[in-house]
Amino acid sequence: MFLTGHTGFKGTWLSRILLLAGAEVTGYALEPPTEPSLFAQTGTERQMDSIIADIRDGGNLKEAVLKAKPDIVLHLAAQPIVRTSYRDPAGTYESNVMGTVNVLEAVRACSTVKSFVNVTTDKVYLNREWPWGYRENEELCGFDPYSNSKSCSELVTYSYRNSFFAEEGSPAISTARSGNVIGGGDYAADRIIPDCIRAAEGGKEIILRNPNSTRPYQHVLECLRGYLTLAKAQYEDKSFVGSYNFGPDNESCVTTGELATLFCENWGDGARWKNVSEANAPHEANFLKLDCSKSKSVLGWYPQWGIRDAMEKIVEWEKAVLGGKSAAEVTDGQIKEYFAI
Repeated sequence: MFLTGHTGFKGTWLSRILLLAGAEVTGYALEPPTEPSLFAQTGTERQMDSIIADIRDGGNLKEAVLKAKPDIVLHLAAQPIVRTSYRDPAGTYESNVMGTVNVLEAVRACSTVKSFVNVTTDKVYLNREWPWGYRENEELCGFDPYSNSKSCSELVTYSYRNSFFAEEGSPAISTARSGNVIGGGDYAADRIIPDCIRAAEGGKEIILRNPNSTRPYQHVLECLRGYLTLAKAQYEDKSFVGSYNFGPDNESCVTTGELATLFCENWGDGARWKNVSEANAPHEANFLKLDCSKSKSVLGWYPQWGIRDAMEKIVEWEKAVLGGKSAAEVTDGQIKEYFAI
């Protein structure tokens, strides 16, 4: 198994899943993007072949893939923050578009690869602020540089699948689109749950920029199970290739204010939030939801933890680690609990 972006929040959770399943995992990514980081906290580097490098270096990436000889490649490496993409649009496009090209070129060169999944985002769609969910055949056109670069990554993958991977015996190539993921061990800037935790730990009010915006929030394990389900399905049968949404059911599509209130209720200790308007704030969508009918009917994938379950697990994780428990033990325990369902 070859995994790009393994040092990030989602990448670390995915690495832990694969290691618990007995997989041989090679990871390729930059140094962890935050300090502290879940990757370092869990000691995951010691349990896998961890390569610290940049996906923008196509030659080095190809060499790493050829050496690893993986049968499955999962591409998670990206510049994932909307606000960062406004500050550094060129770097965002370099990572998210040309990085994808480089990974696909490495897959082309490696004869052992049978299944490739490019992980993008729910923000790849042209957001018309519809009250219903977007389906996989809707128009792709993200607004901000992050979202748009991920739309481009989808188009790159589509072109490569049809241009280079259409013949018999070539790898199965798909993309996976998921919503806003939340979970224990996320330390990123400009994300709602990490901001809530930092404020609550410091005894400060949580600051919300846009409490009325609606997003499809889901626990990180939900979408990761989707990626693995897709990778396995197309590994066994190439007819499963395509694009798939992995998002929560309607009851977990909540406003940022509702999510923060749910966090405060679970955290206790007087946690509270307030709305602070921001002058000259960059554009962010107000409403976004996914239609996951295809993943449910074709792959048999369904959400297991709703938004209340997810929030309980986040607070459980954070308070256990704050209390001195091993981050690896707490993380692995939640993975085992989730997959036991």
